[in-house]
Amino acid sequence: MAATAPWIVEKPSALLVLADGTVVEGRGLGATGTAVAEVVFNTALTGYEEILTDPSYAGQIVTFTFPHIGNVGTNDEDVEDLTPASRHGAVGAVFKADVTDPSNYRAAQHLDQWLKRRGIVALSGIDTRALTALIREKGSPNAVIAHAPDGVFDVEDLKRRARAWSGLVGLDLAKDVTSGQSSVWTETPWVWNEGFGAQGKPSMHVVAVDYGIKRNILRLLAGLGAKVTVVPAKTGADEILSMRPDGIFLSNGPGDPAATGEYAVPVIQDLLKTGIPIFGICLGHQMLALAVGGRTEKMHQGHHGANHPVKDHTTGKVEIVSMNHGFAVDSRSLPEGVEETHVSLFDGSNCGIALTGKPVFSVQHHPEASPGPQDSHYLFRRFVNLIREKQGEPALAERA
Repeated sequence: MAATAPWIVEKPSALLVLADGTVVEGRGLGATGTAVAEVVFNTALTGYEEILTDPSYAGQIVTFTFPHIGNVGTNDEDVEDLTPASRHGAVGAVFKADVTDPSNYRAAQHLDQWLKRRGIVALSGIDTRALTALIREKGSPNAVIAHAPDGVFDVEDLKRRARAWSGLVGLDLAKDVTSGQSSVWTETPWVWNEGFGAQGKPSMHVVAVDYGIKRNILRLLAGLGAKVTVVPAKTGADEILSMRPDGIFLSNGPGDPAATGEYAVPVIQDLLKTGIPIFGICLGHQMLALAVGGRTEKMHQGHHGANHPVKDHTTGKVEIVSMNHGFAVDSRSLPEGVEETHVSLFDGSNCGIALTGKPVFSVQHHPEASPGPQDSHYLFRRFVNLIREKQGEPALAERA
């Protein structure tokens, strides 16, 4: 068979078509078909499976700045969405290098097969540095990602669809990724060569409101002695309180917080009147800020990665954290009685609040990140200690 001539360009089997008309050609993998979403970039070096299954990425296409994705394969232990059968998370993925066969003792499936199973449309073989630079300059664009093995695309239709999509502003996605019913979580964190444990003797009860919750959040709570009841995003305050919680957790999630806040904020405001300790992460942080009278705003490119520096004003320490958010709390809108506890050292944006004199706080970043930096694990102990104080129990050491 004759070798392919070097000047013959391989026919692309995948396209990323931006709303401004830019067309990026690549090699398709994962699911075939199309998906319309917002394009973001993530700077993490590890954890691609956790990233793609984080429900906070619903409505988004993730561009990985690290060039080699898929080398360690995939497995069922590293999935982060609570109901993987529903496939909540990113709808598309963009890689620089082609995906190779996995080389890791934990690998159970090739990334390409896993992407197909999850329904994620992906492409590889593009200059992800150039795409990242475009996002940094112009902001996160709306786009259509398309994969057709035969290389046949209606490019003009894809451009039209990208232009027509309204974007994430005003879009409530928590209702699409939340649990369908209440459930009890008992699994504790993963231990090397042992796997996950189980919570057998809980010392407190935490009700977690699921706006798109990640599994490792639940594991860390269970690992600190909590029985965790997960409830759907639209669960009312009366139903939550009927469960007699010792603490209430407000989870991460996707979409515009102002849209989700239309039904979530009144519930949180009722819960704040009870004096029960409350802890929020990501979208839960934004919901809490809205509930006390603050505002949220769309960011230019968002924060997505596992290498973000954040300062904790309560300790004076700087932490390296994992982040995934495209909206932020406007710190200028925070009313009296609300303290800004954490701030991003990249751009000064708000990353945490606490209510003065109340056992209530939240952070924008992801202290549960796994894999990822564990600098902020102490926040779970801080929450548990607020509960233990209410119970008259001695506090745990804030840092293990």
